Amino acid sequence: QVQLVESGGGLVQPGGSLRLSCAASGFTFSSYAMHWYRQALGKERELVAAIASTGGSTNYADSVKGRFTISRDNVRNTVYLQMNSLKPEDTTVYYCHTLIIGADGTRNHYWGQGTQVTVSS
Repeated sequence: QVQLVESGGGLVQPGGSLRLSCAASGFTFSSYAMHWYRQALGKERELVAAIASTGGSTNYADSVKGRFTISRDNVRNTVYLQMNSLKPEDTTVYYCHTLIIGADGTRNHYWGQGTQVTVSS
């Protein structure tokens, strides 16, 4: 079955960096776009970054443009989120996501378990 396993979260000082990883299995990774979302307590889940299946196209939320970089390795079936110049407002849980449309047209959303990022001095 589809599995997405995030890692790399932790505690970092403002201005610091973290690199999140999401290891994927159970589907043809190289055929699907991948996304990083985040969700702060009491807020809706926010799309942070997206990358096309080939890695040739990326998109970012305005709040992270110029600071975060999404990338993928279609050999290792892993998607990354490099986060630089971190701010306290980046503190929240980050989730890896993909959408797989079944042969019958059903839209299947898959999420990882999330990894906590805390930016604090």
